[in-house]
Amino acid sequence: MPTVTDRTPLLENGNGAQPPKPFFRRFVDTLTAQGEPSWLQSYTFFFFGSYLNIFLVFVPLSILSHLLNWDAALRFSFSFIAIMPLAAMLGTATDQLSLKLGQTLSGLLNASFGNAVEIIVGVAALLQGELRIVQTSLLGSILSNLLLVLGCSFLAGGIKYSESNFQITAAQASSSLMTLTCITLVIPAAYHSAKSHSGGLEGGANGTAIAPILTALDPKGELGLGGMDAGGVHGLKIISRGTAILLLIVYIAYLFFQYPTSQLKTHAFLYTPASGVVEEEEPKMNIPAAGSALLLVTVVTSFCADFLVASIEETANRYSIPKPFIGLILLPIVSHIPQANAAEHVTSVWMAMKNKMELTIGICVGSSIQIAAFVVPLLVIVGWITHHDLTLFFADFETIVLFVSVLLVNFLIQDGKSNYMEGLMLITLYLVIALAFWVS
Repeated sequence: MPTVTDRTPLLENGNGAQPPKPFFRRFVDTLTAQGEPSWLQSYTFFFFGSYLNIFLVFVPLSILSHLLNWDAALRFSFSFIAIMPLAAMLGTATDQLSLKLGQTLSGLLNASFGNAVEIIVGVAALLQGELRIVQTSLLGSILSNLLLVLGCSFLAGGIKYSESNFQITAAQASSSLMTLTCITLVIPAAYHSAKSHSGGLEGGANGTAIAPILTALDPKGELGLGGMDAGGVHGLKIISRGTAILLLIVYIAYLFFQYPTSQLKTHAFLYTPASGVVEEEEPKMNIPAAGSALLLVTVVTSFCADFLVASIEETANRYSIPKPFIGLILLPIVSHIPQANAAEHVTSVWMAMKNKMELTIGICVGSSIQIAAFVVPLLVIVGWITHHDLTLFFADFETIVLFVSVLLVNFLIQDGKSNYMEGLMLITLYLVIALAFWVS
């Protein structure tokens, strides 16, 4: 029996207790990735883990073509291709960080960086005054998820199963939020229409006074704001900024509604399939390496996005490509073809072929909600801060296109069933919209 002294702990649990490590030691352990993949292993996986990274050779070509002022088509093409592997690498770094951060932080991280390319390209276009490109690229991302990806999923699932069933409550909750974001674009359009037809510009003096305001709000004259007076323009900005703040609040509530966080579990069960085992993925990168990689790729992507946007105007004019078509169809490809987003879309189709339509709808409609309720309001606020007044007034044509798209999706999912014919309808509508924007 050990000798009892005045230094003997009163409780046996105290035996062998280790004092906490100093902060500096814990910081060093984090940087050296104790018990995790080494820095070399992490960056080897990061740069050589995908065949798509071969296209990284276009990153220096993009920079070089911009500095040497090569032909606009070359600058646009090099920057366009360069962003594809960078978008995939952004997704890889985000996924690797999510594996170690827990459900709450990983949900917020995916919400923030899940559409990082759209945000980066949108900010680049916004700072260069390409407000039309900002609007059409965001609209294109929404429509590609809502019509093309969901349509392909319904079509693939309908070919294998005559009819697929899904949890209607979660689908309707998501589609209702998508409808709300659509309505927030319809209201500014209705306000603009009312003000434009109210005879606000009756006198030359008033027209002269409003000219500088319209030039600041729409420097390229592409947004159709010419019929409004100063009060109408100011009201449109107030509506857009207030709505953007409210949409961000609703989106945060939607995250709590959907994700099973440790602090708040509300309705996550609606988005969880009744069967199926979730496989835990083994991390391939340590946290510091993934964080530094995310920061590095974000910076490089911002430069390439800036070069891409700078070449759009000249490319559109020289080669007779409509700018709305570039924004609606081509720019969303940048974020949808890369591995991170393509894997998500392939997963959507694959889950549909496994008759797990809840996951399919969650991916497609959820991605559209992220853009409409998070990215669009965020860019409105960024424009407010940087004095590039982006509003929620999209052109009447774009507003109607989004409205009918959301309307069709709501009609198709309200019965809790899907088939290949519904998928064909969604794909057909997307192709009709693409054709209309080509000739717009």
